[in-house]
Amino acid sequence: MSTSSRQITYIILVIAAAVISGAVGGFFLALTHDLPQIRALEVFKPAAITRIYSADKELLSELFIQRRQPVPLHMMPDYLKQALLATEDRKFYGHPGVDPKGILRAMIRNIRAGEYAEGASTITQQLAKTLFLTPRKSIMRKLKEAFLAFQIERRYTKDEILELYLNQVYFGSGAYGVEAAARIFFGKSVGDLTMAECALIAGMPKSPSRYSPLVNQDLALKRRAVVLVQMARNGIITSEQLGAAKSSPLDLAYEEHASVKAPYFLAYVENFLEKELGEGQLYRRGLTVHTTLNYKMQEAAEKAVANGLRQLEARMAQHGLVEAERPQAALICLDANRGGILAMVGGRDFADSQFNRSTMALRQPGSAFKPIVYACAVEKGFDQNDVLWDAPVVFKGAKEGQDWAPENFSGKFKGEMTLRQALALSENIPAVKLLNKLGPMSAAQFAYRMGVTSPLELSLSLALGTSEVIMLELTAAYAVFPNMGVWTKPFGVLEVLDQEGRSLLRARPQRQAVVSPETAAIMTDMLKAVVLEGTGKAARRVGRPLAGKTGTTDSCRDALFIGFSPTIVAGVWVGLDNHETLGDNETGAMAALPIWIDFMEQVLAGSPYCDFDLPEGVVNVRIDAESGLLASQDCPNSVSAVFKKGTEPKKYCRHAPERGLGGL
Repeated sequence: MSTSSRQITYIILVIAAAVISGAVGGFFLALTHDLPQIRALEVFKPAAITRIYSADKELLSELFIQRRQPVPLHMMPDYLKQALLATEDRKFYGHPGVDPKGILRAMIRNIRAGEYAEGASTITQQLAKTLFLTPRKSIMRKLKEAFLAFQIERRYTKDEILELYLNQVYFGSGAYGVEAAARIFFGKSVGDLTMAECALIAGMPKSPSRYSPLVNQDLALKRRAVVLVQMARNGIITSEQLGAAKSSPLDLAYEEHASVKAPYFLAYVENFLEKELGEGQLYRRGLTVHTTLNYKMQEAAEKAVANGLRQLEARMAQHGLVEAERPQAALICLDANRGGILAMVGGRDFADSQFNRSTMALRQPGSAFKPIVYACAVEKGFDQNDVLWDAPVVFKGAKEGQDWAPENFSGKFKGEMTLRQALALSENIPAVKLLNKLGPMSAAQFAYRMGVTSPLELSLSLALGTSEVIMLELTAAYAVFPNMGVWTKPFGVLEVLDQEGRSLLRARPQRQAVVSPETAAIMTDMLKAVVLEGTGKAARRVGRPLAGKTGTTDSCRDALFIGFSPTIVAGVWVGLDNHETLGDNETGAMAALPIWIDFMEQVLAGSPYCDFDLPEGVVNVRIDAESGLLASQDCPNSVSAVFKKGTEPKKYCRHAPERGLGGL
């Protein structure tokens, strides 16, 4: 084809394109009815990142469908906006959504190239395509894109369109919107970007997968140079700035996502929020979630569990116990007064198993259930110095219609014992005899009052913890004792705020008085005896007022320790998921208590020393630990014990001379 012929062809194409562009433009402008998509755009908000924080302000996790954090236009650097317009749409503020001259120019270049070499979409068209259309190239899609762009321009200002585009467009490597891009690529907020960094980000929408600096640094730098040259040509930057920016090195963050912390707790919280708010709100609306978790305590819990499991596995290996499953552990810590979850470990490794053994696993608590039976007795008028006989006994038809003769863990009998001694030493026969006096139904109903929700078997073996419960509910039941008889429902979320800072959900602790303050104080005192005189003696090394109870099930399948200080309560469980034995002598005192001690030493270190409060209705006297009678100061087995006023012992043990209470 001759030069003159080509010129004539180009002139005809130019005239045809101008006529078509004018006709199409007039057609679009003449339309007055709304598309459903545009009506939807009026209430459209880009999906944003929900962030979950601990009570001590640690970012725990980010939840999102697309990693995005919308920011207003005025918070974005001018260089970023100018770089984008210079590269993508220089006439953005002058056209009505579609640029006819740009379309004509692209058509001519594509004809010359013999292929689709250049597009002519404005920023408004790109926004329309991103929000409403598929990426598949076709004439019909381009017509729809242009029409939608006209409609968007009719309803929104140019700044609103630019802001929506910059918050919506994809920049590669999982970054949707400029704030996410700035954080993913450079580890900073968009407002802190340098001019060179702005140029790099502005050049990425053309081909995000190719120009991401995390994918191909060379291509990203070449694309940045193209954008910088465009900025210089448009007078946005000087030649000196151009040279400096082109030679500036990339300083990449390389971390695409914030690490997930406290994963078992986060799964617990997410499940709660999905039920309360719905998935749409949680994952799309950029919420701020403040939780009860204390991250320093969480770190201490994870460290304690890891150390305890490592030591347990070493002991198991020494005894030739090589299991297909490795031992698991769970730790739950609650605010004794408010019920907030302060720390939660649901297993040895969330990546291997998401099953939360602190909130989901039904396991036998063993002797860790005994305090509920003893509390029921105290509430019904028993005193901690009342005497039970630790001696062989047979209960006719007590176990599945068969006669049952319970045994102590040691296989020995100690004869006459006080309730305090029996609980401190975790003797089984006195506990079963006590439950026989109360009745299994009475004790089960009392357990339900204290927050246990798992079904309990109405048999005498209930005293030995044969009914399966969940660690969280049993730990919350123990919190009744330091909390003066008040049960508080455990919870993990303090407040949820929307993007404007408005409260969507706020915790309202559910509290209920379930036992008298006097009963709670007496039970706290009896559980202190477990630490001072009984199976929990190892905890004395913490050097703080503590109380708690060990628990061990048949064949050492489960090992527990649940205990508390005046302010926090923590429960630890150790076992195998397949319910096999941990090994001989892997009791609660051996396998679970060391984890509990490790945790409490860490979290109580440096905190103010405080003791358990005593209500007005109790009195503290010294008794002989064996007989439960009053003791003089020179009594060899003298211990301090709490009684309801008027029920304290009046007689002295045989080691002390008879004298009035005034001599104490």
